[in-house]
Amino acid sequence: MPEKFSKWVACWGNATSITDRKESTYAKDLTLRYPIRACFSGSKLRFHFSNLTGTEPVTISEAYVAKAEDATQAENATAKYAPTPITFGGSASGTIPAGEEILSDEIAFDVTAGETFDVSMYFGDFTQMNAGTAITGPLSGGKYSYGNFARESSLPDDLTRKTNWIYFLNTIDILTEEKNFALVCFGDSITAQDWPDYLTLRCAREGFNSVAIIRRAVSGTRILREYSCITYAAYGLKGATRFPIEMNVAGARAVIVQHGINDIIHPVGVEVNRFRPWSDMPTADDLINGVRSLYISHARKLGLKVYSGTLLPIFGWRTYNENRDIIRTAFNEWLRTSPEFDGCVDFDKAVRGHDNPQRFANNFDSGDHLHPSAKAYEAMAECVPEELLK
Repeated sequence: MPEKFSKWVACWGNATSITDRKESTYAKDLTLRYPIRACFSGSKLRFHFSNLTGTEPVTISEAYVAKAEDATQAENATAKYAPTPITFGGSASGTIPAGEEILSDEIAFDVTAGETFDVSMYFGDFTQMNAGTAITGPLSGGKYSYGNFARESSLPDDLTRKTNWIYFLNTIDILTEEKNFALVCFGDSITAQDWPDYLTLRCAREGFNSVAIIRRAVSGTRILREYSCITYAAYGLKGATRFPIEMNVAGARAVIVQHGINDIIHPVGVEVNRFRPWSDMPTADDLINGVRSLYISHARKLGLKVYSGTLLPIFGWRTYNENRDIIRTAFNEWLRTSPEFDGCVDFDKAVRGHDNPQRFANNFDSGDHLHPSAKAYEAMAECVPEELLK
């Protein structure tokens, strides 16, 4: 009889990028805790930790995985929070070299689809907090505490705050059933925000129980350019650098690419901002050639299906002008019609106004005329074709 759980599949994942440059870039005596919703059942876990954008080694003093406590456990005296150590070559601590990623040992840990488990990390010594990304959504976020509470069931209220920055924890793989697979969502702030979480919830609600939604997204990133100043460092790596790294996803079957709006809206001229010259302004053909050469070609080498995601309305955004929207519209037309893709997820059509397609529909604008509202993010999740989720 074959083993029920025989295939490694990514069940949770984010990009790793340069964190926002603030006055303080180091932490010490810090606990990070991230709750993870299990989309699959499985018998083992392994953890990818990334210091891709760090310039110094980072040492995880100790790390644990544990079933998250719920009301039932709290009422049951026999149900205890039981952290399982995450080890690295048999050691309780692991060092991530600058610019690299490490993989933990395989950890025996029974998981049931739908339950939540915590991943907790403790950093005892001074730690450069350069590698991470900010994400939002109903399933996203974590907490940090001053002190070592990685093995504790609850974090102390007076020493703990919430955070939407995910540091170092990059991907979690689960040993699961052969039928299960991963769908990668690649993009910028639109994808770093809520719609992948809503897509995960939709899959659970509608019975698409064989797919994990893996988010690879960084706010501010562009296909063709990246910044080399601390003001915009958190806007991250360009597509040519990001894509090959971020497509390292166990069990991946397809990728949705929704990227390019920052290439269009960022340039303002050096007389306004020395880091955002007009020479950065792409044509629609520049964006098309970038997606073709950087994304489609690499995805095909990996045997992945590639779905395009159209760019959303930008009317009213602070750098909006007619020329930028002409570029967006032409690029979207290619994304919708090119036979180089396996299909198109028409996010633009899902959220734009019926009377004025240059704008968001009523109640679909977050207020900045670039990012969708929560209701619009739900609409984006709903428009993903079922063929990608089956």
